[in-house]
Amino acid sequence: MSQAVRHGNTLYLAGQVAADEFATIEVQTQQVLDKIDALLAAAGTDKSKALSVQVLLGNITDFAAMNSVYDQWIDKSNPPARAAFEARLASPNLRVEIIVVAAVE
Repeated sequence: MSQAVRHGNTLYLAGQVAADEFATIEVQTQQVLDKIDALLAAAGTDKSKALSVQVLLGNITDFAAMNSVYDQWIDKSNPPARAAFEARLASPNLRVEIIVVAAVE
């Protein structure tokens, strides 16, 4: 599976999950966002170029806690379109998975 695929000036990231499946939703969210930052940087872009973000939550009741971390991470000058929804994730211990589409200049 590709972690990132570039097509023209658009970068598509695969869904990213936390390394620590047993961490809190806040820690898992930060781990995922750190992975996303690294993938974006490797492709020559950053979160300010994010176009779309999809947040999958194992339990929608984690939304506020996830959002508290996400809100600190996102570039407030260039917020992407975002959707968040509940979904069954690959492991019952995973609490969040995030998919990003970003522009690459």
